[in-house]
Amino acid sequence: MFIFRASVAFVFSVALMASTAMATPTHRSHAGSHARVSHKAAKSHKLHGQQAIDPARVTEIQQALIREHYLTREANGQWDATTEAAMQKYQADQGWQTKLMPDSRAIKKLGLGPDYSNAINAKNSSFGEPPPASTIPPVQSAGFADAAGVNH
Repeated sequence: MFIFRASVAFVFSVALMASTAMATPTHRSHAGSHARVSHKAAKSHKLHGQQAIDPARVTEIQQALIREHYLTREANGQWDATTEAAMQKYQADQGWQTKLMPDSRAIKKLGLGPDYSNAINAKNSSFGEPPPASTIPPVQSAGFADAAGVNH
């Protein structure tokens, strides 16, 4: 009888362990235990930097492109396909990039770079008007020629 009770107890304990083992999942999804769900509203993307060219600046650029014979119509202050194509052609002719518009070198070469003429230290600065060549002393110009390897 002892063996019968031991067998019943053994079967009962195995059945109990099997039901417990079946009830608990052995594989857990990573999504359930580790994922963090944010319920915050998506922030709108804030644009940085200059988004468009000021119409007055576009007019200046168009006038310069007209002067250089890259644009044949009147300046209207709108950065349109015709103006963009003229600027791309101008930049390509200079050997510069044509994808980003407009290139700072092109703006400077068109004579539209920054104006420092009214700056506090502009009078004797390197961006002021150069003195006439006739005012350079002969000894100094000879030194320039020697340094440059030019026969004078």
